[in-house]
Amino acid sequence: MSYQFHQFNIDSFLKNYWQKKPALLKGLFKDFQDPLEADEIAGLAAEEQIESRVVHKKQQNWHVEHGPFEEYQVFGETDWTLLVQAVDHYSEEAAELLKPFRFIPNWRIDDLMVSFSTPGGGVGAHVDQYDVFIIQGMGKRHWRVGLQQTMQKSIPHPDLLQVDGFNACIDEILEPGDVLYIPPGCPHEGYAIEPALNYSVGFRAPNQQDLLSSFADFALQEECFNKRYTDPELQATQSPGLITEAETQKLVGLVKETLSQSDSVEQWLGCYLTQAKHELAIEEVEPAYLPEDLSEMLQQIAIWNRLGGLRCLLLADKFFVNGEFIPTEKQQRPFITFLSNHEVYASSDLNHYLTIEENQQLLLALVNEGFIYPLED
Repeated sequence: MSYQFHQFNIDSFLKNYWQKKPALLKGLFKDFQDPLEADEIAGLAAEEQIESRVVHKKQQNWHVEHGPFEEYQVFGETDWTLLVQAVDHYSEEAAELLKPFRFIPNWRIDDLMVSFSTPGGGVGAHVDQYDVFIIQGMGKRHWRVGLQQTMQKSIPHPDLLQVDGFNACIDEILEPGDVLYIPPGCPHEGYAIEPALNYSVGFRAPNQQDLLSSFADFALQEECFNKRYTDPELQATQSPGLITEAETQKLVGLVKETLSQSDSVEQWLGCYLTQAKHELAIEEVEPAYLPEDLSEMLQQIAIWNRLGGLRCLLLADKFFVNGEFIPTEKQQRPFITFLSNHEVYASSDLNHYLTIEENQQLLLALVNEGFIYPLED
């Protein structure tokens, strides 16, 4: 199923709303059809490797249970929500919902979380530190959303960080095809009026701590940051307990200098930004295809898919896939650009690039890794 925006001006949205204020986009998806049914969401939540949780409220007390789940009768008929992370990794149909939002760079898109709520079900008023689009599927849900404001935080359960009371600028009931955009730091809460499905397109926004921690791990593993502190002009000091300003600047300069090594920094950043936050449903090919096998498949199969949730990006002239740097030649730039910009590939388009032997080898490696696979009828 293909999803397209209805009467939506992307440039106007980015100028007036993106990371500025919430937006209610009524009927953004016309004649919306759910890519999954509630039973299929429950089926995913039964899998050990898929992150899921149920948030429920009983007698004013909040509870959180973590999956996998086999049954839900214990939660009753009302006041609970099942949330399943990274559904785009496991469902081609659900992954289609991400495509209209790719006017935002791929590296910013995190995953698609899907929730099923019984009447009264929700997770309480809270604040996220990332952008999110919430698509209303089956059923109706009452949403309140506010601008950034001072609020009192509360922790009704170790796994829940909520806020107490906020002034809402959006107070509406969403129906299938309606979409909420909520910027970072804006309080929001939603409760199902009737059994409801919601699809949350979340975006990654690393903070300084995330970046520094990742860069430090990279620096420890690599052999490119070995320059030591030196002081050949050292003079005798009368204050041996003092670190001078000049010494401080030299030490800090060593740290800053690591960030001036563009090749190493690009390699770190590309690997970091293509690491999957959630487990991928990788199925490696066994036994591995040979070049002649791939050639035959390209003649027989029309369409190929990129693995759901797989991060495939270009940074400068470097190609990164799933947290790894993939060396390529200059003449491969058009091919790796094509692979990075699309999630579905026609064999006719792939063949256009396969006149270069290195491209054949790269595609074969990606197919054998399970990163690209044939979409068979």
